[in-house]
Parts: sequence; structure tokens; C-alpha cells
Amino acid sequence: MVRRKHVRFLIAYLVMAIFLIPVANAWAMFLPSDQLTSLAPNEISRIQAALESKVVAQRLSDLGLTADEVSSRLSRLSDVERHDLATQIDTLYAGGDAVSGIVGLLVVAILVVVLLQMTGHKVIITK
Repeated sequence: MVRRKHVRFLIAYLVMAIFLIPVANAWAMFLPSDQLTSLAPNEISRIQAALESKVVAQRLSDLGLTADEVSSRLSRLSDVERHDLATQIDTLYAGGDAVSGIVGLLVVAILVVVLLQMTGHKVIITK
């Protein structure tokens, strides 16, 4: 009887977790070449904004690159290279994505507590 209660609780928890954790939709389709070149001004502005940040500018100057050299190299990129660079910049987070890390830790902690409760163990926290 007690095990059945724990199993029902675990099933209810997992069902709630499935519905509460957001899932990103992904769409795949062909992109005509004229649309790829129309994205170029927006991508250049995103790349320039990333390059103008203090951390990136300092790192580039540490590597011996001046702002003019970076601009000339950026202008020599092909459309595909520019698109790849802008996409990679969009996926970066300063210091990492803290929200997903916190959510992951909370899910693991809750699962540990549920498993300990199901096996009959108790967690006692003392100072």
C-alpha cells in the first residue's frame, strides 16, 4: 500500500515535470539564397555589438588585434561565415545560462528527496 502511494506520487511528479518544463519548437526548411543575403545587415549589427563589449574588445587587444584589423576581417567574411558567426554569438551567454542550471539542480534535488522517501530513508539537516 505504501509503495503504491509512492509510485503514484512519482508518476504524478514526472507528469507535472513533463508539462511544466518548456520545450523549444524547431522548424527545418530550405532557405533561398536571396533571404540569406537579406539577413546580412542585421547579422553585422549583432556581430559589431558583441565585438564592442568590453570583455571581447579587451581579449582581442590582448591577442594583438586593433579595431581596424577586426573590422577589415569582418568585412572579408562570406555570407555563410557571417551567418555562422552571428548564430554562434547568439548562443553564447555571459557566465553561462544560470536559469537552466538552477532548474536542473532543483529537479535533481527533488528526485533525490523522492527516491530517499521511497526507500524509507530520512534526511536530517543539523547545524
